[in-house]
Amino acid sequence: MRAESSLVRDRVPLLDVDVTALCADELIEAMSGFVSDGSTKVVLGHNLHSVTLFHSSPDFRLLYERGDVVLMDGAPVAMLWGLGRRGGPRSDGPGLMEHRLGSTDWVPALGGVRGLHRIAVVGAGPEANARTVERLRGIVPGAEVAGRSGENWDSASEEAAVAWLTEFRPQLVLLGLGMPLQESVLHRRLDELPPAIYCTVGGAIEQLAGLQKLAPRWLGRLGLEWAWRLVLHPGRVAYRVFGEPWVLLGLLVRRRLAKTAN
Repeated sequence: MRAESSLVRDRVPLLDVDVTALCADELIEAMSGFVSDGSTKVVLGHNLHSVTLFHSSPDFRLLYERGDVVLMDGAPVAMLWGLGRRGGPRSDGPGLMEHRLGSTDWVPALGGVRGLHRIAVVGAGPEANARTVERLRGIVPGAEVAGRSGENWDSASEEAAVAWLTEFRPQLVLLGLGMPLQESVLHRRLDELPPAIYCTVGGAIEQLAGLQKLAPRWLGRLGLEWAWRLVLHPGRVAYRVFGEPWVLLGLLVRRRLAKTAN
C-alpha cells in the first residue's frame, strides 16, 4: 500500500529534522496497519515549537528519534520540506499543504481505521475530555471510548493514568497534555504503558470538544493559522510567533558551526 511505503523520513532543509510526509488518508491507512500489528507505535508532530525543543532538549530529541510517524504539524515545516524536494510535490499528487497534518485534520477520519475498537483520551479539563470522548463515539461507531482529564497533572495523576491505561488496554491513545509535558510523559513512561498507538495531540482535545475555536480551513491551507491563534490567544501565542523563531535560528546556527568545526 502507498501509505506503508510512505513511512520513510524526509529531511526538512534548514531545520535539521526528519518528518514523515503523509496525507490524512495515508495516515489512516498506516494506523490500520499499526492496529493489526498490535505493538506500541508513536505518532508525533513537528512545528517550530517542537523543532526548537528537538534542538534544545536531549530527552525530547530521543522521543522524536524513537517515533514511528512524525507529521508536519506546522505550515513553516511543510513549506520548507516542500522547497527541499526536487520540484516540490508532484503536480499529479497531493498539494503541499495536504501534507500539513494537525491533529484536528486526521482525528475526524479515525472511523476509517480498520479494527479500531478501544480508544483512550487523556488530557484537557473534565468537560473538554468528556465532549471529545462523546464525539469520538460518533466518529468511530461501536468503539469503546474512555477518557481521563489532564487537569492539574502531577506525579500522582500520572501514576493513576498509567494504571488506568494498563487496565483499559486501548488500541489508540490521544494524549493532549500540551507540549512538552505530553512528550515528557511518553519519554519517561512508554516502556511501562500497554501496547497501543500513542498520538500527541496538544490542545486538540479542547478544539474537538468545541471549546476552542478552530481557524477556518482556508487559513490553514495558506499557512496563516498562526495569525488566527495570535488574535484569539495573544498572551499564549505571541512568544511562539515573534520570539521562538529567533531562538530556533540561534540553535540551528550553533549546530551548523559545531558540525563545521568537527
